[in-house]
Amino acid sequence: MSDENTRPAQHPGDPGAEADQAAQADAARDPDREPGGSRTDGPVEGRSGQLVRELLSGSWIVSVLAIVLALLAGAVLIALADTDVQDSAVYLFDRPSDTFEAVWNAVYNAYEALFRGAIYDFESDTTTRAIRPITESLTFATPLILAGLGLAVGFRAGLLNIGGQGQIILGAIFGGFIGFTYDLPVVLHVVLAVIGAALGGAIWAGIAGLLKAKTGANEVIVTIMLNNIGLYLIAYLLSTEAFQVPGSPNPISPEISTATAAYPLLLGESFRLHAGFLVAIVATACVWWLLDRSTIGFEIRAAGANPHAARNAGISVERVVVLTMVVSGALCGLAGSAQVLGTEFVLTRGVAASYGFDAITVALLGRSRPLGTFVAGLLFGALRAGGVLMQSTTDTSIDIILVVQSIIVLLIAAPPLVRAIFRLPAPGARPRRSRSAPATKEVTA
Repeated sequence: MSDENTRPAQHPGDPGAEADQAAQADAARDPDREPGGSRTDGPVEGRSGQLVRELLSGSWIVSVLAIVLALLAGAVLIALADTDVQDSAVYLFDRPSDTFEAVWNAVYNAYEALFRGAIYDFESDTTTRAIRPITESLTFATPLILAGLGLAVGFRAGLLNIGGQGQIILGAIFGGFIGFTYDLPVVLHVVLAVIGAALGGAIWAGIAGLLKAKTGANEVIVTIMLNNIGLYLIAYLLSTEAFQVPGSPNPISPEISTATAAYPLLLGESFRLHAGFLVAIVATACVWWLLDRSTIGFEIRAAGANPHAARNAGISVERVVVLTMVVSGALCGLAGSAQVLGTEFVLTRGVAASYGFDAITVALLGRSRPLGTFVAGLLFGALRAGGVLMQSTTDTSIDIILVVQSIIVLLIAAPPLVRAIFRLPAPGARPRRSRSAPATKEVTA
């Protein structure tokens, strides 16, 4: 009598034996896979699930959530500093609704004013005043975008260019000097002033790049020192006859020729938005092409990823360092042109404001990518423009904006923290599968 449960013996050379051995090897490598090739640990993730996982594990979602967390932290500070909240908190346990209402009113009024000052003022009685906030945001964003692009180029090459402030100052010096010294035709004058500003920033950053390439000097220390030198240099120049208004003891330069050397206004005399914003758009496109489509951009990225491997591949890392710093400084110099040729029209010690340091945050938030840096510059320009109205209408300190920016930098520097708070998957992580009970093989008697 034959037993149906017994299998005939197979010799090593039989095809059946080879198939069994392959199945056992697959089972050893992946115990959750059945011999037929299907897994037994749960449903396989579909295309939509893979798409959601890729979106949640991307770096851009970390940047967005960092902004959300920073705004929430700013809301907490706004509520704590509000006098109505402090007064109602005294009897919080008797009437908690008063405290919650005061918190809501404080946060809502502050962020509403921030929106009206940055995007659209729906309380204005004229269209011009209603749309002026968005134009102011774009005006503030222009030097942030240009300087952020410059620092982003350096970051992609592994260079920590912290000298954006000094490079903006030198760009403003060169561009402003051409603007108020020479009398040239309208198109030629503004073009030469812009080129001069880019040249000034390129020279200043090139010094740091040359020292880095030839002597190995730390670019962080060199660029920080060049920031101080640039600040004292403009202070000295504004005390000389060539850079000072005749007969005036004030440290301020003559006004540039607004008819020929200034950036033309894009929307007329009622708005400050100038053609420097178009320069920022063109610069964003050029930086994208440079980094992602050109041979030089490949060398920059290769040197930033692994200098030793780049050298072994025949890339001159020293040349890349100098070239990268020159390009970075030229973009920061263009940010200086946006200041002196677009909004200020004169040279002062504070012509660079804090754009050189804010640009570091912009480049970090934009992940050193051209488009990301452009969007980050728009965001920070909006915060800067809206903070003025927020402070004037709600008595909320504009320092809250600085706190929000600082928290964004902190969270951007620690992506695992953001992922842990929102329980986001790490990049490249495999999806979790729910394990089921091991399948039992049905045995027939």
